[in-house]
Amino acid sequence: MRLHQLAITAFGPYRDRVDVDFDALGTDGLFLLHGDTGAGKTSLLDAICFALYGAVPGAREQVKQLRCDTAADDVATSVELELTVQGHRLRVVRSPKYDQRKKRGEGTTTRNAKASLTWIGDAPGDAPSEGSSRIDEVNRSVQRLLGMSVDQFTKVVLLPQGEFANFLRAETTEREKLLEKLFGTQRFADVERWFVEHRRERGRDVEAHQQQVRELLARAAQVVGQDPEDGADERHWLESWEKHLAAELDETRRQHVELAARRDAAEQELTARRELADKVRRVRGAHAELAELDAQQAEHRRWRTELDAAQRVLPVLTARRAVTEAETELDRAAGEAAHAETGCPDPDAPLDELRRRSGEHRERAGALAELLPEARKQDTDRARLAELDRGIDADERATAELDEQQAALPDRISTARTRLDEAKEAATRRDQVEAKVEELADLLGTARAVPAAQQAHEQAAEAARRAVDEHQRARETVLDLRDRRLAGMAAELAAGLTAGDPCPVCGSADHPEPRSAVDDSVGAEDEERAQQAEQRAQARRDSTAAAETDARRHLELLRHRLGDRGTDDLAAETTSATERRDAVRALADQTPARSRELAELESAAQRLTEQRGELDRRIAAARTERTGLAEAIEARAARLDAARGEHPDIDAHRAHLLEQVERLDRLVAARTARDDADTRLAKQREALRAAAVDAGFADVDEALRAERDESRRTELADALTRAEQRRATAQAALGGEELFGIDADTEVGLDAAAEAATTAREAAERAAITAQRVEQREQDVRRLATRLRAAWDELGPALAEHAELEALADVVNGRGQNARKMSLRSYVLAARLEEVAVTATRRLRRMSDGRYSFVHSDAAGARGTRGGLGLDVLDDYSGQTRSAKTLSGGESFMASLSLALGLADVVAAETGGALLDTLFIDEGFGTLDANTLDLVMDTLDELRAGGRVIGLVSHVDEMRQRIGVRLRIRKSRDDGSTIELDT
Repeated sequence: MRLHQLAITAFGPYRDRVDVDFDALGTDGLFLLHGDTGAGKTSLLDAICFALYGAVPGAREQVKQLRCDTAADDVATSVELELTVQGHRLRVVRSPKYDQRKKRGEGTTTRNAKASLTWIGDAPGDAPSEGSSRIDEVNRSVQRLLGMSVDQFTKVVLLPQGEFANFLRAETTEREKLLEKLFGTQRFADVERWFVEHRRERGRDVEAHQQQVRELLARAAQVVGQDPEDGADERHWLESWEKHLAAELDETRRQHVELAARRDAAEQELTARRELADKVRRVRGAHAELAELDAQQAEHRRWRTELDAAQRVLPVLTARRAVTEAETELDRAAGEAAHAETGCPDPDAPLDELRRRSGEHRERAGALAELLPEARKQDTDRARLAELDRGIDADERATAELDEQQAALPDRISTARTRLDEAKEAATRRDQVEAKVEELADLLGTARAVPAAQQAHEQAAEAARRAVDEHQRARETVLDLRDRRLAGMAAELAAGLTAGDPCPVCGSADHPEPRSAVDDSVGAEDEERAQQAEQRAQARRDSTAAAETDARRHLELLRHRLGDRGTDDLAAETTSATERRDAVRALADQTPARSRELAELESAAQRLTEQRGELDRRIAAARTERTGLAEAIEARAARLDAARGEHPDIDAHRAHLLEQVERLDRLVAARTARDDADTRLAKQREALRAAAVDAGFADVDEALRAERDESRRTELADALTRAEQRRATAQAALGGEELFGIDADTEVGLDAAAEAATTAREAAERAAITAQRVEQREQDVRRLATRLRAAWDELGPALAEHAELEALADVVNGRGQNARKMSLRSYVLAARLEEVAVTATRRLRRMSDGRYSFVHSDAAGARGTRGGLGLDVLDDYSGQTRSAKTLSGGESFMASLSLALGLADVVAAETGGALLDTLFIDEGFGTLDANTLDLVMDTLDELRAGGRVIGLVSHVDEMRQRIGVRLRIRKSRDDGSTIELDT
C-alpha cells in the first residue's frame, strides 16, 4: 500500500482545505511531521484512517465529532485519499455525519455520512469499473484490498504514541487482547468455545441418560414394591424379580381357571331355574286375565250399543251444522240490509227503481270528471301567477342592491391596488434591510468581544514579559555556573584521578600535586540542570510570545473591523434596523393576501355586472308570462262556476254524486242477499229431518241425544279392542307348546340358586383381578427391564465418550493434562508472538548496537495462570534475561519501535502478504541520546531502502536537522491549522 495524495476540508482543526502530496514527501523515503502541540499532527493520521475505514483510532472514535468547529457553514467536511493497493490505484472520498446550522432560522440540520470509491487504474475483477457510492460497498472493497481491519491498520500502518511500550510491559491478559485484534484468532476462540459447549451439551446428554436410568430403576422398584439394596447388583436384582413375578403369574392364572369353571356351572343352574319360574308366572297370569275378562262382559255390551248409536248420528250432525250456518247467514244479511237503508232516500222503493237512480247519478259524475283537468289547471295557474308576482318583487329589490354595490366597487379596487403596490415594494427591500441587520449584529458582537480580547492581550503581554525575565535569569544562571565550573575544572579533574591510573590530560601515572576542590565548586550535573531549566524557560518564552502575538493580532483585527463605531452606537443602530426590518418583513408578508384581495374585488365587479344582466332578463320574462296566464284564468272561470253548482268546486259536486251511487248500490246488494239467505234456510231445515229418519231415529231430537264427541268414540273403540286382544293373547299362551304341561302351583327354588351363583361369580372375579394385577406387574417389570437394559447399554459408551471429550476440552482450553496451561488460542498467539520476537530482534539488535534481543517464553505463569505470551529481553552485556519493565526510557522506545515494526511485518504477511509501502511512527524519539538516535535512524534507513516511505511524528528539534523533508503543521486562532512543506 502506497499513499499518493490527501485532501482534508473542515476536518478536525483544519478549517479550510489542505492538501498533502505524499509522492513529494516520499522522494527521500523519510519525512518528518512536526508542529506545535494541538496543531493537528494526529488529526492528519486520523484523516487517513477515516478515508479508508470511516473510523478514527482509539477513544476519538467514541466522540463522533470530526467536523471543524470553526469551519464556515457553507463548507462541507470531507477527506479525499488517493492510494495504490496491490497494483490498483483508487481514490476514496468520505464525509462524516455532522450537524450544520440552517441557512434560515434557528437550529441545525443533519448531514448524513457519504462515501465514494473511484478506480483510477484498472478495477479488480470482482469490482465495478465505475466504482461505488455506497458506504458498505466502499468498506468491503477497501478491507478486501488491504486485507486488514481498522484495528489492525492502526497498529500496523499507524504506529501510535506509547501503545507498543504498554504492550511491551503488559501482562499476559492485556497482551493477548492486542494480539487477538491483530492476528484475528477468533476462529480458534470459536474452536475453544465449541469444545466447551460440546462438552456441556454431551454432559447434559449423559446426565439425561443417567437420569433416565434412575427413573426407570425407581419405577421398577415402585412396581415390585422393593428397592434394591445399596451396593447390590441392579441387573441381578432385576432378573430375580422377573423370575419371581413369572412364577406368581402362572399360579394366579391356574386358580382363575378353576374358579371360572365353578362360576359357569352355578350360572347355568341359575339360568334353568329362572326359565322355569318365568313359565309358571306366565301360566298364572293367563288364567287371571281370562277370569277378569269374563267378569266385564255386561259392561262391554253397553259400550258396543253406545258406540253404534254415536256412529249412526254422524250424518244428522252434518245436516244440523248446515242449518246453523244458513241461520247465521240470514241474520247477517238482514243486518246489512238494515244498515244500507240508513241515509238512503226512499229505501223501501222497488229494486228496479233503486237501480235506475244509481245509473243517473253515475252518468252525471262522469260528465263532471271531464271538467276536472281544467279545474286543476285553474288552481295551478293561479298559484303560478302568485309565484310570478313574488319573484318579480324579489328581483326588483335585488336589482337595487346590485346598483348600490356596483357604485362602491371602483373606490375599493383603487385602494386595494395601492396597498398591493406598497407590499411589493417592501418585498424588494426585504433582503437589503435583513442584510443590514445581520451586518450590524455581527459588528455589535465584535464590539462586545473587544474588552475580552484587550484583556486577553494584556494578560498575554504580561505573561510574555514574565517569561522573558525568567528566561533571562535562567540564562544568567547558566552562564554563571559555567564560569564557576571552568574555574574549578582542575579540581574536578583531580577528583577523578586514581593512583596508578594515567591522567586523562597528560597521560602520566604520577600525580604529585592534584588540585583540591574549592568551596563553591560546580559539577556537570549542576550545569546540566541549569541548562534544562534555561531550555524550559526558553520554551515558555517562545510559547508566551506566540500567544501574545496571536492575542494582539486578534485585537487589531476586531478594532479594524469596528473602525470608529462604539458599542452603544451599534446597539442603537441595530435596534433601529431591527424595527425597520420587522416592519418591512410584516408588510412584505402581506403581499399574497393583498393580491388575493385585489383579485377578489375585480372578480366581484365582473360578477355583479353579470348578475344585473341576468336579473333584467328574468324580470322581463316573468312579466310576459304573467300577462298571458291572467287572460287564460279569466276565460276558464265561467265554465267552472256553472259546473260546480251549489258545491264549493267540481270535485265536491262529483264526490257527492258518487256517494249517492255507492249508497244505492249497497242497498240493492244487501236486500238481494237477504232474500237468498231466507230461501237457503228453509231448504236446510227440510234436509235435517230427512237425515234423522234415514239414520234410524224417530226424530231430530232423538238423534241429537245419541251424539258423542270424537274422543269418546275413540275411547270406546280402543277399550273394546283391548279387551278382545287380552282374551286372544291369554288363550294363545295357554294353548302354546312352550307352556304345555306347566302347573301354576309348581315351586321353583330360585333364591338358593341365585345365592350360589353370586358366591361363585364373586370368587371368580377376585381371582381374575388378582391374575390381572399380577400380569400387569409382570408386564410392567418386563417392559421396564427391556428399557433399563437398553439404557444401560447406551450409557456405557456415552460415559466413555464424555470422559474423552472432557479431557480434550480441558487440554484445548489450557487445563487438565495441559502442562503449560496454554489454550489453543494462546498457543496460536504464542507462535505468532514468537515470529514477531524473531523479526523484531533483528531491528532491536541493530538499534541497541547488538546489546538486546527479544526472548519469547511459553512457560506457565505464577500460581498456575496461563502461559505462552511471555516476552522478555536478553541483555548481551550481562548474559541474563531481563523483564522489559527494567528498560530505561530510551531503551523502551527502541524495543517498542522494533516490536511495532516486527508486528507490522508479521501482520502484513498474515493478512495476505500485501506490501506496506507507507508507515507512520508517532512520537518517542525525545528519549534517545545522540548515538542511539543514530542507530535508530540507520534502522529506519534500511526500511526506506526497500522502497518504503516512513513518516515520523516528533517534536524533537534534532529530528528537524536530521530529516530534510518536513511537513510542518501550524495552528491559528482565526485560520485554523495549515500545512507547509519544507524540503
